[in-house]
Order: sequence, then structure tokens, then C-alpha cells
Amino acid sequence: MNNFTNILENGIFIKTSGTTGIPKLIFQPINKIKAANSVSREVQHITKNSRILTVCKIAHAGGLLAQTLPAFEINAHVDIQSFNPYTWVKQIINYTHSHLAPSMADAIIKTKNFSTLNLSGIVIMCGSDKVHCNIIQAFIDRGATFIVNWGMTEVGPVAINKTYYPGDTVEETTGTIMGDSLYCDTKIVDNELYVRGDICVYDNWFATSDYVVKEEGTFYYISRKI
Repeated sequence: MNNFTNILENGIFIKTSGTTGIPKLIFQPINKIKAANSVSREVQHITKNSRILTVCKIAHAGGLLAQTLPAFEINAHVDIQSFNPYTWVKQIINYTHSHLAPSMADAIIKTKNFSTLNLSGIVIMCGSDKVHCNIIQAFIDRGATFIVNWGMTEVGPVAINKTYYPGDTVEETTGTIMGDSLYCDTKIVDNELYVRGDICVYDNWFATSDYVVKEEGTFYYISRKI
């Protein structure tokens, strides 16, 4: 945990995933981290009494910045573990929050105990890749508050999202839902999403290379720019 204190004092370089090219190091300055931590806590209602189960790799932006560091900054309880869907299902009832990649969420759904799992009062944030409607519906049917989230190493990671609650019905869409709640400035230029703001590592507009559409206030992801 001492490394987290150092991050909050000095910032950190985080490597991008490399899914669309050669991975590169992006420096996260202190002011950006502080602003992003505040947004993450606001969106997910993380308090000093929260209990965070981190299973995404903390070397990546989602694992470190979505819940772990925002919780650590206010002295909330954080457990960091390697991901195992069967272990997660057994342990999650002891926590208030967890952040999952869609592949993790899908693996959890396929465990034999998921159909009887009670996720009432637990917040699940999901991002880093396309989050399909069936994943969202499965978790809210089990009682979770489920947050679909879009962000990048360069912005966020909690930047654009949508929260679903138990009892909601998830709409079928042709695109992938990004969200209707915005925590940065946005504009669309030739179908490409640009962002800027306090939670961005850059001062000026950043071209995300994500093609999106915005319909009735909701952003939908279409594809990556090649």
C-alpha cells in the first residue's frame, strides 16, 4: 500500500493496453489523479466504509484507478486478488464494490452458483471493452447496481457511464452502450470522440480514436479508428 501513497504524492506512468497498437507509457499527474479519484467516488458512492474487491491488474488504468486508488485515498478497505470467477462468487458478498472487465463478468455468469447469488447493495463497474446487454441484465437481475463505464489511460478511467439498478430492463442496441453521464468535455468530429477536462492527462482536446454516435443524450461505441 506504500506504493499507493507514493502515487498520490508523485503520480505514475501507466502502460496502455496495446489493443490497437504498440503499448505506450502515459504519465498520470497528481492533479489528474486527484480529479479522477473524486469522480470515481462520486459515481460509485465509494466512502470510507466501502469494501473494495480488486481483481483487475493494478498495472493497468482500470485496475488501479477505477476503484482501488480512489478508495485507498480515503482509507476505505481494499483487497487485491488474482481473478478467479469461482472465488469471486464466494467472496463478493463480503464487499461493496468490484470492477470487472467484460470477459471477467462473463466468466462469473457461467459459474454454477451465479444463478442464486445475491448481489443486493453491491456496486459492479464494468469496462475496458464492449459491455453487452446480456451481461448488464444478468447482474442487475441478481440485485447489483451495475455501471457500464468508458474511459482510457489518457482520460478517466471513469469518464462516460450509465448506471443500471435492480428491476431495470436493459435496452437492446445495435451499438455498445457507453453512457449518458459525462465527467469530461466531449465533442464528435467526423464520428470520432474527442475529450478534455480535469480527468484527462492532456490540457487540450484529445482524439480518442473511438468512433461513436450520440442519440438522445446517450453515447454508443461503434468501432476503433484504424
